[in-house]
Amino acid sequence: MKLIVGLGNPGIKYRLSRHNAGFLILDQLSLERSIPVNQTLFDAHIGKGKIEGDVVILAKPQTFMNLSGIAIRKLTDYFRIAIGDIIVAHDDLDLPFQSIRLKAGGGHGGHKGLISLFDHLGGQDFMRVRLGIGKPARKTMVEGYVLEHFSKEEMDSLSQLTTTAAMAITDILRFGIQAAMEKYHGKNKTNLIEEG
Repeated sequence: MKLIVGLGNPGIKYRLSRHNAGFLILDQLSLERSIPVNQTLFDAHIGKGKIEGDVVILAKPQTFMNLSGIAIRKLTDYFRIAIGDIIVAHDDLDLPFQSIRLKAGGGHGGHKGLISLFDHLGGQDFMRVRLGIGKPARKTMVEGYVLEHFSKEEMDSLSQLTTTAAMAITDILRFGIQAAMEKYHGKNKTNLIEEG
């Protein structure tokens, strides 16, 4: 069983904010795979289904970003899911907008949702699908920037980006993280976003 987590903040106010990229990716995956995320368990909205033969739990923590790890730890304990069987979709300030990168393990880069996951899961060896959101001109502007809505220009690309990120999650399940990383990062990589 795999746990696929989208990070974000609950509520209509934050729905289209940059920090909610993880929620938006999970919503796209839920739509494509007909796995409604309509149950509530341990401070998370969840859905259960199958993708590429794997039983999966889709989860959107409802604890706000900084406390995401609380809900996810409860879900991993309840469903007996190992940290290596977790895929987390999230926004990333260190990547330019329109970049999608996959990762297994690694640091948190100051992302408060990831810090919470590290603290509550007791490790960092989960897989990640990172959607670049770019960064503001000054570091002091970061908090406001991530909570702002995507700009009109960014919104024009967002549907395509969340579709590509959802495809990346499916490829991790189908081929494994290393092969999926080669597909999305490889030297011979075509522009997956343009191709859809």
